[in-house]
Order: sequence, then C-alpha cells, then structure tokens
Amino acid sequence: MAVIRNGKCIVLETKNFHYAFAYDDEGYIHNIHWGDKCPVGDYWVDDLGDENPNHPDLDQIRCEYTPFGKTMYRPCALKVRFADGCREINPEFVSCETGDDSAIITLKDCYYPLEIKLLYMVYENYDIIKRSVCFKNTGEEDIVFETLMSAELTLPGTKPYHIMNTNGGWGAEFIPADTVLEAGSLTFESRQGRSGHINSPYFIAYTDADEEKGKVYSAHLMWSGNFKIKAHRDLLNITRVTLGLNSFDFEHVLKGGESFMAPAVICTVSDGFGDMSRNLNRFGYKEVLPKNFAKKPLPVLYNSWEATEFNVNVKDQTALAQKAAAAGCELFVMDDGWFGARNLDNAGLGDWTVNPEKCPNGLGELMDFGLWVEPEMVNPDSDLFRAHPDWAYHYEHRKANEIRNQLVLNMTKPEVQEYIFSCIDKLLCENNIKYIKWDMNRPFSETGGENLEHPKMLWYLHTKAVYDIVDRLKEKHPEVQFESCSSGGGRCDWGALSHFDEVWPSDNTDAIDRIFMQKNYALTRPVKTMRAWVTDKNWYNRDVPLEFKFNISMRGVLSLGGNLSKYSDEEIEECRKYVDMYKGFRDIIQFGDLYRLLDIDEDEISAEMYVDGNKKNAVLFIAAVNTRCMKKTVPLYFNGLDEKAVYEFEYEGKKYKKSGAFLKNVGIPVEIRKQYYNKIIEIKKA
Repeated sequence: MAVIRNGKCIVLETKNFHYAFAYDDEGYIHNIHWGDKCPVGDYWVDDLGDENPNHPDLDQIRCEYTPFGKTMYRPCALKVRFADGCREINPEFVSCETGDDSAIITLKDCYYPLEIKLLYMVYENYDIIKRSVCFKNTGEEDIVFETLMSAELTLPGTKPYHIMNTNGGWGAEFIPADTVLEAGSLTFESRQGRSGHINSPYFIAYTDADEEKGKVYSAHLMWSGNFKIKAHRDLLNITRVTLGLNSFDFEHVLKGGESFMAPAVICTVSDGFGDMSRNLNRFGYKEVLPKNFAKKPLPVLYNSWEATEFNVNVKDQTALAQKAAAAGCELFVMDDGWFGARNLDNAGLGDWTVNPEKCPNGLGELMDFGLWVEPEMVNPDSDLFRAHPDWAYHYEHRKANEIRNQLVLNMTKPEVQEYIFSCIDKLLCENNIKYIKWDMNRPFSETGGENLEHPKMLWYLHTKAVYDIVDRLKEKHPEVQFESCSSGGGRCDWGALSHFDEVWPSDNTDAIDRIFMQKNYALTRPVKTMRAWVTDKNWYNRDVPLEFKFNISMRGVLSLGGNLSKYSDEEIEECRKYVDMYKGFRDIIQFGDLYRLLDIDEDEISAEMYVDGNKKNAVLFIAAVNTRCMKKTVPLYFNGLDEKAVYEFEYEGKKYKKSGAFLKNVGIPVEIRKQYYNKIIEIKKA
C-alpha cells in the first residue's frame, strides 16, 4: 500500500522514500517530509507562533499549496479574482480521500464558490509522485485565475540548494545552468508559446550530490506552452519551488459549474543523478508515452532534409529511399518541400496538399513512409492565408511580425483546429504514411484573438489544441508515429512526451555538440524518445569520421540524415554495418538503464553504458575528441552490472572475463591514442 494514513498525516510511500504531509482544521496543508523513510507514527505538525509582527506564523508554514492572501508574503501558488473584486483566498479543509496509490485533499473557500482539490498519485517502483490540482467554480459568476501553479514543493533542510535548469538556445539546447540559491528568488520560464530552447519546465535541486550518491530532488511540469518555475529561499532558510503555467500575460476564466485540471507535475527524489535519470527513463516509457509505441522499439529512419531541402520530387525521393534501405534504414521520411507552392520557406505553409509538379501521381509511389508538417503555421503567401487572413493571431492596428516568413495560426478557433485535423487526416487516409514529423518553427507574436472573450487564455488554449489534435489523429490512425519538433528542441518536455512518441532534440546534428546535448537531454527524459541523426553536417568545419558519428547517434534512437546520393558504395556499406550493429542491441539502448561512467566535460572522455533489465547484456560507448597528456590513459569503472556475475567482452584486441564487482571497483584502463577516438563494446554475461 503506497498511501498510509495516520490521523491527519498522509504518507506517500515509494520504494525508497516518503513524502509526508498533514492537514489542519484551518485549511492549511503542511508539508512535513520528503526523503528517506521514517516510522510513520513519528510524523507530526508543529504549532508555530509568531516570532514578531513582521514575520507572522502563516509565512513560515511549509504549505503544500500557498494561496494568495492573509499574512503570507512569499510567492504564492494560486491567485484569483472573484466577481466582486476580492483577490484573497481563504481555504477551509473539506475532506481527505485516500486509495492504495492516491490521495485527494479537498478545500473550499470559506465564502466564495471555489473548490480546490490537491491530487497525488504514487508510482511506487519509480520513486515518483505525480501531483496536480483541480479547481471547480461551484457558483454562477466567473472566477478569474491570475496565478495558477500545478504544484508547490518544499525542499527539506535549511542548507542552500543548487538549483539546476538550462540556459540554451537554438542549436545549443539543454546547456545546464547550476545556481546556488542563497536568498530571494530564482525564476525559469518561457513566454514564447512553447516550452522553448532556453529554460526548461523542470528543476533539479541538490546540496551535495554526484552521479552515484547524494540526495537529488527534481520535478517536471507536463506542459509544452508558457511555464514558470520559481524557487525561493526565505529568511528562515526554507526553500520552496512552484511549477505551473506562466502568469505572464495570463488569465484563465472559470465560469459557473466549470472545472479546470492544471498540468501535472512529476516529482522524484533519488540517490545521485544517475538514479534520477534511470527512474525517469523507466517511468517515461512504461507510464507516460502513448501506449501504441511505448514498449516497441522505434525504427531506424532516414530523413531527406539535408539531401534535398526544398528541392523535392518523387524521383529523387524514391532514389534516396532506395539508398536508405541499402544502408539498413527501416523508414523513409520526406521532409519540407512536398506541398503547395513550397520551393523556399516563404510560401506554401498551410496548403497541405501535394504539389502536382513535384509528385505528379501523388504520394502513392512512396511505400510506408513518413512526412514533415508544420500545422500551426501559415505563410502570408499561401492559399490558406489569402482565404482566411483572420486565422492568424493578429491585432487590427498592428503590423504582423513574420519570423521565417511565417505567422502563427490561431489554434483557439474551432474552425482552425478542424482544418488542421482534416488536412492531416486526409493525408493519412489516402497514403501509406507511418510517421508524422510535427514541426513548429517560430514563437508567438501579435497574440490577438478576436474570437476569445478572454484573450489572455490563448496561451493555454493553443497548447491544449495541439494536444487534442494529435490525440485525435493517433486514435484514428494508431499505426502512425508522431514526432514532436520545434526548430529542434523547442518542444521536448514531458507534456509533449505524453502525446508524441518521440522528439527531435536539436537541429544541430554535429556529433561533438551532440555528445553534450544528448547527455543533458537524457538526464531528465527517456532515451527512447531521443532521435539522433548521423548526418554530413560539421558545424565547425571539423572532419568528423563517420564511425565517430555513429558512436554518438547510437546512444539514442539511431537515424540517418546525410545526403546518401553522394555516398560511395563503401560508405553505404559502412552505414549498413553500424545500422545492423545497432539493431542487434537496440532494445538495450531504448529500454535499458543508462550509466554515465566518464563525463566529456570533466574527464575529456565520454563513456556511457546501457544495461538491460536482467543485467545480462550491456553496451559501452567510449568517445573522445581530443585529450591532453595526462588524460591519455584513465581507469574506467563500470556500473550497473551484477557484481556476483562474470562478464565477457573484448576491448582493443584484449579479451576480458571479469566479475561485475571487479569491473566496478578495479575497472579497466582506457587508452586514448588518437583524435576522434571511439569504441563500442558489447558486454555479455558469461
């Protein structure tokens, strides 16, 4: 039983940890503990007294969910405006319902018709708790939400925490940012209409931790639109974090009788960063990803973008598909340029019909293929925009700012949603399409929607519309995989992962940059969702060998994206060799446990090992770009193997037969003797 009730205390018990809170008669829900297990009977809530009039007791409570009002001055999780202008919430406790793995705390305002339900779901085997909050307007007049967080978390202890997030950009996604929060507030957010390339909708907190040890706390918002993560440390050295919809240019109106469920938050605590990653990885493909493909290995695909860009025609695409098949690829994806008047990026978006000059017989000549689309966008130079200029977000007396020669469609309009669904549905019904690459290449601007009574709701409604359309399409076409792309990694959050089968982490396919980006992507997301292409692109004019590129891309969902029409027969055969190798251990990569053994930032060598669930087989990837004199030979300590078992493998011509204990505690020497050094080692239980 994962939920234990002891009087007014509720203990959520996972495999290794407790999350404990309690309610009082005043309507406050007190956080008691999040961390190692304690005897359940020991948990209790201390009565606080005012230290002085400037620091009232209410401001000291470790609340599970802080409302705006009274004498609480810290950042709040919830702020509303009632019909008479009152903005203060005064909650009263109503009930506590518990099940084997769930708990629901119901509160209501003492006067106004607002009901609040705090929802908890325990995933015991992953050390994960999923939190959310549901609101109901039990009256008749509107309630306007100005701040709406999905969860508030209080970190244990009083030491200052390192708060980790990202500070990246296009082509440089997932660059980690690690800040010690001594006092005040730290905010990570997106205001672009998508979760974006810069900050990420999660936090990681620790005081003293590394890959294998030390408490690591993290929470991940399941949302792909504007978000805000706010960490705050007060004068009593209490650190709290709120996660939810961004309050920037935001309001959500709840009419009488309506309910609203906030996006969920995945909360986890672990011993070390590695344990956190593995728990999230297992949880992702077993509990979050859409069910049709969650437990199936994803195919090796080829994407035509780098080979042809917009210069698409069925003859060249067919020739590329044949080359890709010879290289071992299992799926061919035709990228941008197949539709409307699409010869460059300045025309055609929105006209999702096959260009008859490029494909005279339609798409029927391509068998079992994938297709690129960008449904949320429109070019002013398109039939769609000429017919419906009001379908783009706009203000009547403001000039629209085009980015990449395109505008954002007003996805809050039912007719726009139906148009997009119908266009893609028609393509799927009439062709052998098995894969949709759903792109979004620009942020919002001119966010006017004349159709909306409350225009500031568009940020939420747009993302919700994307989810709804994808879900409808997947329900009708269960055989089709959907990839989330947004100029690379602009929409690869846990919200996207609950609707899309995989994501495109970055437009930057440079193998050296990908070492860093893929490491940081897999820190908080399932490896199975990470498409990783081998391409011809060397962003910095580096002559990176093909085998090195495969070493990096095989650590995710291997794909090819180079111009195969220029590859020699020998190069195609080399691709085939590595693709076949990947297929042999694909299940270990996509469903196994990842252990980061050496770090490219700290050790100048990247060594990552994937171990299957039975600890019988493993795959070790070693790669180094360059190393300095004292880094030529380093010890490599294995992790994740059965210490009592014996394993066999070959490295640098030498055959090893060693116990898991030896490999973990003594290790083997790794010798780096050349630029772009890389090795792939398959390890098997003897």
